[in-house]
Amino acid sequence: MKQVGLYFGTFNPIHIGHLVIGNFMATHGQLDEVWLVVSPHNPLKDIKKLMPDAHRLQMARLAIKENENLQVCDAEFDLPKPSYTVNTMRHLKDLYPDIEFSIIMGEDNLVGLQKWRDYQELLAKYKILVYPRISTSAGKRDLKQELPVEFKDAQITLCDAPLLEISSTFIRESIRDKKDVRYLLPEAVINYISNNFLYE
Repeated sequence: MKQVGLYFGTFNPIHIGHLVIGNFMATHGQLDEVWLVVSPHNPLKDIKKLMPDAHRLQMARLAIKENENLQVCDAEFDLPKPSYTVNTMRHLKDLYPDIEFSIIMGEDNLVGLQKWRDYQELLAKYKILVYPRISTSAGKRDLKQELPVEFKDAQITLCDAPLLEISSTFIRESIRDKKDVRYLLPEAVINYISNNFLYE
């Protein structure tokens, strides 16, 4: 079966850090592709801070345009809001029964996974590929030993992905303050933001 990793995010905006992780997972693991799943509304985030869906989707498409390992997925746009990962996984499995999906997430999301709707289903049915967060030095300790007992039988793989400590919040604030964001975003995304007066 085709192996596809799903990397969920609001991508507000998508930046180099997202692309480094996505490309690493696509080229250094057992995946054929990574799909960037643009979320209209993450229930754990403030929707008022989100740029409209169409802008975030277009920026993601521009960012990965020349990378055949990455695709953009807008499946959550057709689902009820807010977006729950378990609903998206069920939906995608129905649409693509011949694809085996894995979930890509940061270590902070794994630690907080018990807050997610029907998280037990995610643990039971899907491989979870985890990249560490620099701020928590996850790569320097055995994260698996710190997880709840119910996580022990899940297919969780800790990946030594190169990380850039960049946040979309920092980028939005920099644009608002008229700071230079070169090298933090793909040039096509910078041009799109500028042409559409986003985050000002």
